[in-house]
Amino acid sequence: MGKFNMALSSYNDIFESDNTRGMDKVVRLKLSQLVPYNNQPFKVLMDSQMSELEESIQHSGVLSPIIVRPYSEGRYEILSGHRRTKASELAGLDEIPAVIKELDDDESAILLVDSNLHRETLLPSEKAFAYKLKLEAMKRCAGRPKKENNFVQVGQNSRDELARQTGESSVQIQRYLRLTHLVKPLLDLTDEKKLAFNTAVELSYLTEHEQSLLTEAIETAKPPSLAQAEKMHKFSISEKLTGDVIVSILSEKKPSKMKVTLKSETLNKYFPDSYSAKQIEETLISLLENWKGVRA
Repeated sequence: MGKFNMALSSYNDIFESDNTRGMDKVVRLKLSQLVPYNNQPFKVLMDSQMSELEESIQHSGVLSPIIVRPYSEGRYEILSGHRRTKASELAGLDEIPAVIKELDDDESAILLVDSNLHRETLLPSEKAFAYKLKLEAMKRCAGRPKKENNFVQVGQNSRDELARQTGESSVQIQRYLRLTHLVKPLLDLTDEKKLAFNTAVELSYLTEHEQSLLTEAIETAKPPSLAQAEKMHKFSISEKLTGDVIVSILSEKKPSKMKVTLKSETLNKYFPDSYSAKQIEETLISLLENWKGVRA
């Protein structure tokens, strides 16, 4: 196993350190030898993408080997390649190419997360639990003694380091972490885009019992808006959020969003052809600000 530099704490450090990727031996393992990673944060969905992957494997085989680590009794735990493994099973294969890595629990968690975060579409719940899994691994690794002549260390703030690696802000990562406090029905609604992300974050501060009451209430009502979630949060802080209060808040009329559309023919009467859409917008806002000042 190559050197593991926790200062970066990334997939590249584990899998490609010292340019050893090309030296990894690819073996063929029986699908029956494989077990999924425990508490895998990434879902293996039977969707159109899975169907496309199955078709590709039937036609060309598995082009990129999965990554596993020894588990027990001749079995191996999947670290990267859960979807390829499932698609291979659906395609009728009984073997799959794999690279076996000798990794501890924290190294495995980091590799698992980093090898999946590159995917174009990730559900909010997947990001939330992936960030939690990696952050916990990074914190455990912080300040460890030397390992293979390498001092394993993470900066003082592991969340800031994770933000640097992922390109997310530290605040946004914290907001994703809040989703891990949601009960499953509310988290599912968030994944299904029936519950807005900001609203879900606000609801995550409710107790589990309060969230269960809300889940029951929205079986016959629409999910709450952000304003309603904020109101529930305030009642929760004062320990006054009951089932009746939740129903009362949900029954409040939500403010309708006003949308004004101006046709290009109308705008062309007042703006020269040389004006861009941004220039028109800025001019209209300026005129409205002046009008607001006159009315005040």
